[in-house]
Amino acid sequence: MLHSPDNWKIEARREAIASSNFAWRFASYSRGKRVSPLFFLGDAVSVLREIPSESIDFCMTSPPYWGKREYENGGIGLEADYSEYITKLAEVFEEVKRTLKHTGSFWLNMGDTYLNKRLLGLPWRLALYLMDNQNWILRNSIIWNKIKGSPDNTLDRLRNVHENIFHFVKSSHGYYYDADAIRATPKKAKVVNGSIVSATGVTGVRYKRQIELSTELSPSEKEAAFLGLQSMLDRVKRREVADFRMIIRGQQRATHSPSGKVSGRARELQEKGFYFLKYHPKGAKPSDVWEIIPEDSQGRRLHFAAYPEDICRIPILATCPKDGIALDPFCGTGTTMLVSSILGRKSVGIDISTDYLVEAHDRCVSLL
Repeated sequence: MLHSPDNWKIEARREAIASSNFAWRFASYSRGKRVSPLFFLGDAVSVLREIPSESIDFCMTSPPYWGKREYENGGIGLEADYSEYITKLAEVFEEVKRTLKHTGSFWLNMGDTYLNKRLLGLPWRLALYLMDNQNWILRNSIIWNKIKGSPDNTLDRLRNVHENIFHFVKSSHGYYYDADAIRATPKKAKVVNGSIVSATGVTGVRYKRQIELSTELSPSEKEAAFLGLQSMLDRVKRREVADFRMIIRGQQRATHSPSGKVSGRARELQEKGFYFLKYHPKGAKPSDVWEIIPEDSQGRRLHFAAYPEDICRIPILATCPKDGIALDPFCGTGTTMLVSSILGRKSVGIDISTDYLVEAHDRCVSLL
């Protein structure tokens, strides 16, 4: 008997969304060449316990909000007390840490909430718990500025338009990080009337004048400063440096600290009379404030959490190797999995909702 196209789709979904044999399916997937995501239906802790230790390269997730939504099949987020919510999430992330390679990274996006007009600080409560009790190392705290946010009719506080994103690692050294993969394309220097002009308009004329007029520099220090400046302009011309700033004693203040005991740059300023701040020729790294609009442009039927594709790109490019496996233990409709696949990485998504996983599977298949 021939199957209808709809029946074939249903069978493909069932094959893709496994509710048993997690260990065997993961082992088979990790050895194979398939990049399309592997989805597991089940409780995050139970599923993760069947995944081998040190087998995941990258994890990024946005767990269910506490007390804001009712999810299919219950699950985390419906606890009577927020401290229990923190404890349950920590159980999941303890398993994440076990499955994560020592070179791996864990990125956590989490929104906050109010209780009896008190902002609870849930993202930081959880982050501190993970650091204090599970020895996670926090490398970055990112502010996700959602720019527009939701309508807010309160009359006694400001609108909330940001969420927290934390980057954790297991070890302070040796974790995978490709900074060049996330750098912005730098503007190019140019030559105007025979003189080099940096991307931001630095010609060296102002610095030369400051050196000439300085009463803080000795004659030998001035000579060294002129030579250093010309060398830096030549490096810009050869595109070894994208741009630079020159800090001259008595003209600009030392960055970070004026104390030579605290700052190496301040010590260099004291001893030489100048130093340079060099900009990377491949461009600047992103900052720890991300402006990303949480619009739902994928036409999803379910799951209204504001978790856009762009929020995953920097973490995946920077901290998941091209041959790595990404994980999302609360994958919802599969944004982490979709972006991982688009960027050529394998991925595993876990959720307790069949409807969400069906949506995630169809969404990934339709765009790959």
